[in-house]
Amino acid sequence: MSHKNAYTYFAVFTTLILTTLACGLGIRNENQAPTQKSEPLPLEEFPAEEQDRPASESENRAPAGEALSDSSAASIPMPTPAATAMPLNPPNDQSYTDMFFENYGVNPFIDTEDDHYSTFALDVDTGSYSLARSYLERGALPDKDGIRVEEFINYFEQGYAYPPEGQAFVIHLDGGAAPFTENERYQMLRVGVQGYAVAPEERKDVSLTFVIDVSGSMNMENRLELVKQALALLVEQLRPSDRVSIVVYGSTAHVVLEPTRGNAFGAIMEAINALQPEGSTNAEAGLRLGYEQALRAFNPRGINRVILCSDGVANVGNTGAESIWEQISAYASEGITLTTVGFGMGNYNDVLMEQLADNGDGFYAYVDTLKEAENLFVKNLTSTLQAIALDAKIQVEFNPEAVARYRLVGFENRDIADEAFRDDSVDAGEIGAGHSVTALYEIKLREDAQGRIASIFLRWEDPDTHRVTELNQNFTVADLIPAFDETSPYFQWDVVVAEFAEILRESYWAQGNTFNDILEEAQRISWYLDDNAETRAFVKMVQQAEALAGD
Repeated sequence: MSHKNAYTYFAVFTTLILTTLACGLGIRNENQAPTQKSEPLPLEEFPAEEQDRPASESENRAPAGEALSDSSAASIPMPTPAATAMPLNPPNDQSYTDMFFENYGVNPFIDTEDDHYSTFALDVDTGSYSLARSYLERGALPDKDGIRVEEFINYFEQGYAYPPEGQAFVIHLDGGAAPFTENERYQMLRVGVQGYAVAPEERKDVSLTFVIDVSGSMNMENRLELVKQALALLVEQLRPSDRVSIVVYGSTAHVVLEPTRGNAFGAIMEAINALQPEGSTNAEAGLRLGYEQALRAFNPRGINRVILCSDGVANVGNTGAESIWEQISAYASEGITLTTVGFGMGNYNDVLMEQLADNGDGFYAYVDTLKEAENLFVKNLTSTLQAIALDAKIQVEFNPEAVARYRLVGFENRDIADEAFRDDSVDAGEIGAGHSVTALYEIKLREDAQGRIASIFLRWEDPDTHRVTELNQNFTVADLIPAFDETSPYFQWDVVVAEFAEILRESYWAQGNTFNDILEEAQRISWYLDDNAETRAFVKMVQQAEALAGD
């Protein structure tokens, strides 16, 4: 028996003895909050359309916070801990390691004579970038399997102009010589999509259901404390017409806050701050109960979103992304989207968090610092909460007479069959208000290439009207900028950021390039971008990677 297992069994055995003694002697935990009967928000507080929506019942639901007026705060009791401690069970249908990633491969070059279409779902996830930053801050190179190039690129401001009034999106195209290749016929093409912005005061009302992991693993590195601080930032931005519910899960799932007005900050934070780590990790039960609660609080005229805060570790019930999603997919079809927010290092499941967000028509972010939480829940709150496009996808049709071969940089797990581009039943990506999405292509032109390089098609569904719209735009040889350092600084930055990610993931296409190559370009371009906090942080990351790799 290993030391780790011996310790676990000793802890369980001790807990069983102490619990038995406590029950026999009638000892009560003086810190345990008394059970209180709660009153959920009166039914008339919700739109008339949802009054007929049946309330979901759950045997696992714990007493919730009492009904709140705009100025009152209620004492929120915590779920009663299980009478006996349970040993941590290993995953039953998908294994995990201390840090769990999945290698989706690296896109190859495609000859246009074989296939001149490239089709993929748009993605605004950023988790891979901030997770890599956390690795480097801790003095380690990130796991190459956790590097998704598109999430590095889309972490940064792109400088795109917003679409004209009345138009949901605009396509931005630019390109120029590739800086990290000696073959001058290789070019980089940037495909950018910019959505319209919504002023904070104009966003829709939101009904948020926080699903918070309070399992024992969330006690590591004070993960749960960072969750509390992050959610405090979000709650401070809410309005009286918004609603918040809270579900927690450890070995089982419990409701700790029934739908509560957004301006009842004290009551909401009392519920959040009272959370303590306990038990195993039943993510399936937590998400199922979270979606049930979201349906109870459903606002047909607003935004309905579940926000999962977890380290992604699941070891009770179904533990794999696909098997968990099978249990909750029916709830998601009701118009409730999912945002997953990851916390923690050393025991973290990136795959579960990323794939759940993908299936849940939402996005995945990773919070390693309170500043990152502020970016997500304060600076970009409206785009975090309000979607302006569902099932958004791109198709690029390359002109075989001008382009010999091409390679999409990143988006390996967002591929869509070319013939499915106009199949609106195919699940694709969600885009939030004001968000942009950028993709890079490396292309090799034919000798004496002229005319059209590619036609770009964007297709999406409006979340309110469910009308499907398609835009398209052409890009020509004449649109290319001959010298890399004469292109837009934003274009240059994206190319350099992408190459950094390529080196980190040990891409075949980045062989021969070094972190020092990236550092020189990043320092130069950062100056053109006003040397802002985000570009400076990236330069620091490159310096850290260079030192660790011994470049």
